[in-house]
Parts: sequence; C-alpha cells; structure tokens
Amino acid sequence: MEVKISQSWQLSTWINSENTARKPNGLLRFSQKCGEMHRYKKPISYHLPTRKGSSWQRPLVLKVSRSSENVPASVLESGCFPASFDETKILENKAEEIRQYLNGRCIYLVGMMGSGKTTVGRVLSEALGYSFYDCDTLIEQAVGTTVAEIFKLHGESIFRDNETEVLRKLSLRHQLVVSTGGGAVVRPINWRYMQKGISVWLDVPLEALARRITAVGTDSRPLLHQESGDPYLKTMKRLSNLFEERGEAYANANVRASLQNIAAKLRDTDVCNLTPTVIAIEVLEQIEKFLKKKVQT
Repeated sequence: MEVKISQSWQLSTWINSENTARKPNGLLRFSQKCGEMHRYKKPISYHLPTRKGSSWQRPLVLKVSRSSENVPASVLESGCFPASFDETKILENKAEEIRQYLNGRCIYLVGMMGSGKTTVGRVLSEALGYSFYDCDTLIEQAVGTTVAEIFKLHGESIFRDNETEVLRKLSLRHQLVVSTGGGAVVRPINWRYMQKGISVWLDVPLEALARRITAVGTDSRPLLHQESGDPYLKTMKRLSNLFEERGEAYANANVRASLQNIAAKLRDTDVCNLTPTVIAIEVLEQIEKFLKKKVQT
C-alpha cells in the first residue's frame, strides 16, 4: 500500500511539556531526558495565518541582577560571562540584530536523532517571531500514524518520500523554523529545498545522544529498535553507524552549532547541562557570521 501526502493537506504540529526537565532554581535544562518528541496542546496551522508560532511558552530564565539587562548579545561568542545573566534577554537582542540579515528566510535544523532540533527550534521561532514546524509530526498527521508505525507498515522509503514532500511544501513559505528528521540529509533533493533558506547542523557528541535516547527509550525511533543487551551500548553502536553514514551530509549545512564548543565557552564538561536558550543563542551567532560573510563576498 502506497502512502503519500495529499496535495491539499492541512496539518497541525503538537508538542508536550510534561517531560521537560527543570533545574531546582527554575532554569530550563537541556538534559539527557529531553530527547523525545514533545507535544503541547496548541496547534500551529500549516497555512501560517500569522507570523508567530503560538504554541511555545517563553523559555524560563534564571533570576538575575539588574546589571545583566545590558549584557551584549555577543556574550556567548566572546565567552565572557557575568556571574549571572539573563539568557532570554541575550537571545532577544541577538534575534533583533539578525532579523535584518535573515530577511524572512527559513531556518532548517538538521542533526542526529535526539540532538534537540524540536526543542531548540521552538525557542528560535519564539525569539524571531517565526512559525515552527516539525517534519516528523507533519508526516504523522498526514499519514495518520506514528513514524515508528510508518516504518513498520510501509517501510523507510515511503517515510522518506513523505519527508521530501513536506520539505518541498515548507520551502515555499517564509519565516519558518523547521525541525527535520535525522535522515532528511541523505536525499540531495531535500538539500535543494533547504537551500532556499539556511540550514543549521546541531552537532551533539554521540555519547550525549546515547544517554538521552537510552533514558527515554527507543520505542519511537524505528532505526534504533534493538535486540537484548545493554541499551546504552546498543544505542551507541547504532548511532555510530548512522553518523558514519550521514556525517558528511550533515556537514553540508550552511551553519554548524557544536554543543561541545558551546560547553567549552561556558567552561562546562557536560553538554547535557546546556539550556535550549543558550544553544539558540549560539545558532543565531553562527547564522549571523554566515550571512555577514555572504554579504561581504
């Protein structure tokens, strides 16, 4: 049975905040438990009637002193942090700076499963006033079942066909942040669509990905269904194989946001301690560099 997306599809994207990990002080933490797809109960219409995606709640922020209000947006780039700083304020400042360079172009997040594309994507969309879409969720809504079931019942090729169709339709729009599936980079046609905007690779160490995915389980990830044995070791082995297949493709992205580099700037040894907001700041910093360089050439 062949499953394809209707030309007149009308879908909604959902996320859920129930499993979002929080530190005791209220700071949103991008922990190993935050690798799953989230579903809130407010839909974002595919027809994009407004610029803002309404489904994301503003990121929680660390309580800070008044002196942090004037922290420059380039604070992450410089690596010089005050004792306390308002992540959201910095992100808002950076979003305001970069908006003129973006000129409405879409942002496509690529990367391995569990790299946080959906979580970070929602933070970016809120900061920029863009709408947010998750490709996997759009496919699920169109086909009427989960990604895992699509793989099981129809095979990976049918899923990839639908993925390409989703990207084609989204590439016709503007002012979107799009979270792609981990394997979206393997088809050259998908890059043709994403090149209409700006592609960003969220580069997360495989060890961190394996910890996150193992913590939440692999049931929703068809490419990680595994035999008996240590879940972490099995997941790590499969992720390593997938990255060997896709690593060069991820490197085709216009921008790379390395969580290892961000953690080094913050003098932290664990990338799972990074918040989605801090990662989003780095993404915008790298996009700004790319666009300014493009203008100069």
